Amino acid sequence: MILLDANYILRFLLKDNLEMYEISNDCIVNNDCTLINEVLAEVVFVLLKVYKVTKQDISKSLINILEYDNIIMNDKNTIINSLEIFENKNLDFVDCILCAKSKKYTVKTFDKKLNKCISNNQA
Repeated sequence: MILLDANYILRFLLKDNLEMYEISNDCIVNNDCTLINEVLAEVVFVLLKVYKVTKQDISKSLINILEYDNIIMNDKNTIINSLEIFENKNLDFVDCILCAKSKKYTVKTFDKKLNKCISNNQA
């Protein structure tokens, strides 16, 4: 099993270094790979803050990767749902994960925007 790092995913998405893109593309397309939540959160942060990619483009690109059958992630459907929330809400990505997980778990927070998302998610 291959565990992917944020810079590997970034090179795959951005194609800003052709050699690294080709290596990451070959690996991601042809192997079973694991992507952990922490790495995904780092990818979202870097795309948003460093590369100024829109939330919509981030969401669509990452959902596309997660839909590969060979990409393994804990609770992949919840993470896809959190990316959909991220695209449409004014929340940071980790809060979107919490909001998505609120369908299965009780989430305790003092964050008003997150509480609103949780309330709307359970309705």
